[in-house]
Amino acid sequence: MTSIGTSEKDISRRTMMARAGTVGLTAALASTGLPAAAALPAEEPAAPAAGAPARRADRWHRYVQAPSSRNVPPVRIVATSGDVANAEALLAPGGAATILRRPRPAAAPRWPEGTTAEASSSHAGNNGNDGRPRTYDAANAIDGDPDTFWNDDTPGEFPDTLTIALPQPTQLPGITVVSNSDGVPTAFTVEVRRDGVWQTAATVVDNDVIQRAVPFAEPVTTDRVRITVTSVQDTPRGAFTRINEVWPAPVDPIAVPSVTVDFGKVVVGYPRIRFTSASDNSPGVRVAFSETRQFLTDRSDFTRSDQAGGAGQGTDQFAVPASGADWTDRKGFQAGDKVFADGLHGFRYLRIALDALPSDAPAAQPWGEAEIDSVSLQFSAYLGTPSTYRGWFLCSDEELNRYWYGASYTNELVTDTFRQDDVDPRGAWSATLEGKLVLHDGAKRDRDPYVGDLAVSARTLYLTHDDTAEAVRNVLADLAAHQRADGWIPPASISDYTLPLFDYPLYWVTCSWDYVLYTGDSAYAAQHHSNLIKVLDSWYPGVTDDAGLLSKGLGGTGGYGDYAFLGRTGQVTYYNALYVQALRAGARLARLLGRGGDAERWNARADKVSQAVNALLWDKAAGAYLDSTTGPVRHAQDGNALAVVTGIADGDRAASALAHLDATTRRPYGNAFMDNDTLFEQASQRVYAFTSYPEIEARFMADRAGSALDQIRRTYGWMDKHDPGITHWEGIGPDGSLYEGAYTSMAHGWSTGVLPALTHHLLGARPTSPGYATWEIRPQPGDVDWAMGQLPTPRGPLHVEWENADHAFRLAVQVPEHTRGSVSFPGEANQQSVRAGRQTLWDGRRATARGVQVTDGAVTVSDLGPGSHTFVCERHG
Repeated sequence: MTSIGTSEKDISRRTMMARAGTVGLTAALASTGLPAAAALPAEEPAAPAAGAPARRADRWHRYVQAPSSRNVPPVRIVATSGDVANAEALLAPGGAATILRRPRPAAAPRWPEGTTAEASSSHAGNNGNDGRPRTYDAANAIDGDPDTFWNDDTPGEFPDTLTIALPQPTQLPGITVVSNSDGVPTAFTVEVRRDGVWQTAATVVDNDVIQRAVPFAEPVTTDRVRITVTSVQDTPRGAFTRINEVWPAPVDPIAVPSVTVDFGKVVVGYPRIRFTSASDNSPGVRVAFSETRQFLTDRSDFTRSDQAGGAGQGTDQFAVPASGADWTDRKGFQAGDKVFADGLHGFRYLRIALDALPSDAPAAQPWGEAEIDSVSLQFSAYLGTPSTYRGWFLCSDEELNRYWYGASYTNELVTDTFRQDDVDPRGAWSATLEGKLVLHDGAKRDRDPYVGDLAVSARTLYLTHDDTAEAVRNVLADLAAHQRADGWIPPASISDYTLPLFDYPLYWVTCSWDYVLYTGDSAYAAQHHSNLIKVLDSWYPGVTDDAGLLSKGLGGTGGYGDYAFLGRTGQVTYYNALYVQALRAGARLARLLGRGGDAERWNARADKVSQAVNALLWDKAAGAYLDSTTGPVRHAQDGNALAVVTGIADGDRAASALAHLDATTRRPYGNAFMDNDTLFEQASQRVYAFTSYPEIEARFMADRAGSALDQIRRTYGWMDKHDPGITHWEGIGPDGSLYEGAYTSMAHGWSTGVLPALTHHLLGARPTSPGYATWEIRPQPGDVDWAMGQLPTPRGPLHVEWENADHAFRLAVQVPEHTRGSVSFPGEANQQSVRAGRQTLWDGRRATARGVQVTDGAVTVSDLGPGSHTFVCERHG
């Protein structure tokens, strides 16, 4: 946020309040019969005419990001290649067609009969999707089949060599290297053997194309050719050299005609292309998808078939009939076992190319002509238009508004129906979830509901579209139904509910409490109390050491992972702080059901774990909690943040731990989740919004609103301003990069914590008992001038708006029926007075009305019932 001078800031505040916040405060005062002047500074304009409040209330609509309908068109053309006519016509369907043309290529040159090949290493074979064995040895590079390839077996280790032996000396004008898009050699040399001596015939650097013609300075007669690769394009699976074919002549590729369209932001669903006509040879179309332009190549940044063994080789295929077709991308083969499409995708950019896989011949050919009338997307996820929002937020900071609605849109993209063809292919399909609304992990990748993600994404859902809370219950109930006999609860349906994670059963507990807290669904709590007892009283005690701490490695858990599959063992602060949070949540659920014995037992255990964490994991020298008592000294964001949020850390320890994170993890793109690299390389440069959320919460809870907002602006500002924009990333790597390259999900529900943080802490409103039967409002404005918002509750909306002026804080609240709550005012109690209308409630020294007291240093007005309430808190001194 750009800083401005005091006078300019005052003008900005007054202008914004005149347009927005003041109108609401004035209207609220008027509704209670109190004089409007009591809540307005002298310089504010008079209340606008009737109808203005409605216009003001709609101002948040412009931040809503979802498309206006389920048929989503692209917004611009960003690139073309090859022979393409009328590319812009794709943006104006019904007029001239976009035409892609490609001539039929000549047959590829072949090596003489008897030519052989060997390599420095070869990857072991496996079975393809068809069940037939596949080999990856050197012979694939000269077999004339571009659908097979040589794959070296030394990821990241170079040089890799491929040596081709001819049966007799042959004159070669050069060669052509055709590589696999997952292993393009970026730098290599070509040597030939003459008179028993190897000589360099060509050197290639900065290669980024699949078919690279390598002409020699002059024709060479030789019986040996050696290709030495010194670097390749990196992939999420490592850097492997993968060469499909080497031809005994330089052959320049015919440019593939392609058009790349931009949908303006990440979208999710089924692409649709209307072909008006085509040549009569079944020209193929390959469609690639990506959330960023950086990773949009001739293949997608990610498809589910990448994890399933992928018949599509990174693109979706279609053979265009001569008469044209209205094609919607659905999972499956178009012709027998050929021409595969993957179906649903999450992406921003879509590349349409006239091309075909060699293995798809003759059903699809990589040449011909195709005419396209239009491109669009059938949006599959929750469509969050202004009319569907039951909770909203608006404040004087433009950027914070963008981040809030960016989080909401990110979460809408992962709120979708669980469908067999669309979910993660790694054993995630489940008959018990099929057809149900769920919260997936990401829009493009790991389309499976993980309970750890719900710890954030479910809160985002409750505060925006709580009428879809069934998505959360569906997931929690399904995981409970698959609880193991020993009490362990699976993290997701992936691997047929067997993926071993150490921390995620604790998230099932905390998410169950959140679900009941926001929805009031006590029936869920009663139905699953036995699951709660098994996980807290059976499984976790089985991995607890003599000190009373969870210790990863006990009970056969040495191979268990966590949210980031980190190699942590023994007593870990994060696991134990999360355990305390789960025990407290379980106790609240037990109290709700009248199970006082369970609640007392779990609260007592939480106290014991808290004491042990402080005794054994506090590093006095660093002033922060150790990540683990095992291995090198390091201090993690997750453990330190949760220690503050759960109350394990007292005020002094909280301040010290947050100061340590400030000093060691601060980055331009957020706060890193480790303070050094002893766990893995560049750990201190990696930022997870998932673990940043509890740190942001901790800063607000420690009355450090300024540092919380600073962290929000760095973390979410970075994501908002970098491709693809708007949506929130799974993780950020060194220098603000995508932490896992093209594999990274750029719209991930677990990264949306900015939304509950701003609603619960900046605006300041949150439930304190199930179904908002009780609530509290405790604004923490920081440097924000005004804020307003609505929280959806089972009993109607809870509406809050405030203005933070130089000498006064003004607050208006609309309370739904059958609820009661309290409001607290920012600032020191002895430096302010509080009144409601003309009635003074606090005079700076003592309360003058019932229900007013000082709580944690703040003036608090308790037991507020349904209706409108307005307050002015005037600052003194």
